[in-house]
Amino acid sequence: MTPASIPLTEVFPLSNLITLDVMDVDGAVRDSAELAGATRGQFLRNAGVAGAGFVAGGVIFNGLISPAQAAISSKNPSVKNDVKILNYALTLEFLEAAFYKQAVENGALTDPIVKRFAEIVNKHEREHVAFLKKVLGKAAVKSPEFDFKDTVTNQDKFRATAQVLEDTGVAAYSGQGPNIKQRPVVVAALSVLSVEARHAAWIRFINTGGLGDEFNLPAPRTFDKPATEKAVLKAVGGTGFIVG
Repeated sequence: MTPASIPLTEVFPLSNLITLDVMDVDGAVRDSAELAGATRGQFLRNAGVAGAGFVAGGVIFNGLISPAQAAISSKNPSVKNDVKILNYALTLEFLEAAFYKQAVENGALTDPIVKRFAEIVNKHEREHVAFLKKVLGKAAVKSPEFDFKDTVTNQDKFRATAQVLEDTGVAAYSGQGPNIKQRPVVVAALSVLSVEARHAAWIRFINTGGLGDEFNLPAPRTFDKPATEKAVLKAVGGTGFIVG
């Protein structure tokens, strides 16, 4: 079967979980002392739990402090909040960089078009990580540990997962733009956002062969919906890719 003829939901069911429409939810973060003390990996692994579970993503950046202190603020821009936003972006870039690196190194990408995409995006994501770490300096968080399972050894699952991750990354950057206080941070974020959007369009084009239904076109809509920190971390946690 050609890439364009393989439904993404058959290859990677989690693509139904992480969509921009699902992530377009209220970004309010509730206080909970129960999350204090959770490690970065533990927190993200449990982020998708329904019911009592909720997301206060700042825990992954600030260690053993309360979620109320840790979460990115959408109402009070500040220099400290900008650091949280940059570390949030860095954590997502860590995930993408590790995903593409493993996929390229595993040698399972036999389609030259898919392989070329992965190699170039692998380079971009590694450079995004280096860029954000340089901007953050000593304030930069460390990378979590990842287990991408067979999404980095099965070409069809790789393609579907790459589309999901790129769409999620674009929505995440868009969601934090209004919360940034400092102009240099805005410039830095936009320089990454535009490239992530190109990645998303590129993999969509590959996955549909340039054709497809309205949603799966490289540019499927007139306006994109930004995603909140809460929604993005819930979606990422639901993949099970972060293990430590």
